[in-house]
Amino acid sequence: MFPDGYKNEVQVINTIMSSNEDHSAQMTALFGSSLALTISSIPFENPVAGVIVGRVDGEFIINPTKAQLEASDIDLIVSGNQTAVNMVEAGAKQVNEADMIDAIMFGHEAIKDLIGFILEIKQAVGKESTTYEVFTPDAATVTMVESTYKERVLNAVQIEEKLARQAALDAIKEELSASLGDDPDPLVKESAMTTYDSIIKQEVRRLIAKEKIRPDGRSPQAIRPLDSQIDLLPRTHGSAMFTRGQTQAMSITTLGALGDYQLIDGLNEDIEMKRFMLHYNFPSYSVGEVGRYMPPGRREIGHGMLGERALLMVMPDEIEFPYTVRVVSEILESNGSTSQASICAATMSLMAAGVPIKAPVAGIAMGLIEDGDDYTVLSDIQGMEDHLGDMDFKVAGTAQGITALQMDIKISGLSRQILEEALTQAKVGRLHILENMLQAIDKPRPEVSEFAPKVMIMQIKPEQIRDVIGSGGKIITDIIEKCDGVKIDIEQDGKVVIMHPTMAPIYKAKAMIENLTKEVEIGAIYQGTVKRVEKFGCFVEIWPGQEGLVHVSKLDHARVENPEDVVKVGDVIPVKAMKVDEKGRLDLSRKDAIPRPVSAPPTAPPPSNE
Repeated sequence: MFPDGYKNEVQVINTIMSSNEDHSAQMTALFGSSLALTISSIPFENPVAGVIVGRVDGEFIINPTKAQLEASDIDLIVSGNQTAVNMVEAGAKQVNEADMIDAIMFGHEAIKDLIGFILEIKQAVGKESTTYEVFTPDAATVTMVESTYKERVLNAVQIEEKLARQAALDAIKEELSASLGDDPDPLVKESAMTTYDSIIKQEVRRLIAKEKIRPDGRSPQAIRPLDSQIDLLPRTHGSAMFTRGQTQAMSITTLGALGDYQLIDGLNEDIEMKRFMLHYNFPSYSVGEVGRYMPPGRREIGHGMLGERALLMVMPDEIEFPYTVRVVSEILESNGSTSQASICAATMSLMAAGVPIKAPVAGIAMGLIEDGDDYTVLSDIQGMEDHLGDMDFKVAGTAQGITALQMDIKISGLSRQILEEALTQAKVGRLHILENMLQAIDKPRPEVSEFAPKVMIMQIKPEQIRDVIGSGGKIITDIIEKCDGVKIDIEQDGKVVIMHPTMAPIYKAKAMIENLTKEVEIGAIYQGTVKRVEKFGCFVEIWPGQEGLVHVSKLDHARVENPEDVVKVGDVIPVKAMKVDEKGRLDLSRKDAIPRPVSAPPTAPPPSNE
């Protein structure tokens, strides 16, 4: 939005003084930044604004509340000026292209009103823009560079292979630099290098926009050669590698307990418990450079968040898949669109790890070159097209629809026509990429890796938690010891998560917890084991940990003097649950669980001798 040639350093700082989760601090900051620039003396003549767009029950909503956004199938941020859209970022639940375009344009209508408000304020209090000096190249130097090097530069930019093309351009640049002498005039040096860069940019843009020729020889719609592989790392829970041309990403999926989630304490009132994470690493060697290993930068954080957002829309909930899932994407080689390659590799590694995602996701980066009234939309842009182009439009989604968008542009805005063309072309490319991925793995594996922990979730009543834990943790410790050291997490709502490398101890622990928390059904008949016989009756265990008393009067239909005449320790007998008294003691009855004996017919009197 700044005018060409304006080189002064500009810094805008937003300080959040108060936060409301139903009103976006980001959109407020964008509006405030644009307003501050517009009313200042800085030459910023084209203000922008942004809104969030949601959709609930088929109806678009501007700046939805937190509750509305949770119910929405679209989470879209749109920014723009009065005439066009200039930035998009979105997550969506497999929304089709037409609906996404409608959402973007719906947001743009609201943006026009916000910009109108900014312009009203400018009219009232705005300052006059200051003048600034624009660099003008030395005319003689420009003529020298163009006459001596232009034709060679034009030939070099058409070399299809990236490294060979870059080597040819670097050689020309070094020769130009050497021709200026050891201590050139600063104006001459800057003019020469600016002219050299301008020749490259103008020629690449002319070839693409007017002749539809890309630096690597592809057509605008063509996708570079693809290769998809899984299980390259045998010891990990899931691994996959995706290669597109000279861009290659390796993604590794690791499964952990639900308790391994990441806590995020942000501006919102609720602390987020994040159980799916995608981390993106971009080492210097991926572009043939030497660099320091530093904390994650803008690139790593942004690309990781985009990939995470695209895949989050198809991830199963914790009931269906009770794991914390972490995917790490390692960029092995880069020539454009590594974030989208990460999404493709991550999808395959998740399926290889047995994560039951709702549908496979692929990503593609779209580009744009405008030259006057001519323009060309490019599929699967490479590094040079991104650097010299006008748009980087990343689109991720399934065969059914879009799951994430991110668009940045270097021009003032995009029309609806270009947006529609870009999304339509992106869908064709996305489906082509998905086809290649599905040849490597077409659906999630039915079981997790043998090296992954196994997990089971069960639910008990919150008031039963103490029965499972026991005094001082005695009962739960006993369960863990008897079940080969299973890991058991019990949450406040009664959700119990049991984890172990194998399933047998999990099933055993589950059965023990069920026995501790199972409630007796009054009137039901159980098969119980006699544990103790007393003079007043016997104690019967109807399942481990649950005993009840069968009083001597309830042992049989006939009168019983001595309980041992009817039952012995170890006998398995049917009993009926009668009641639980106020102290929690269970009364059982054998008499009510067995049929009443049929009385014998009276014996006929002996015949008389008379």
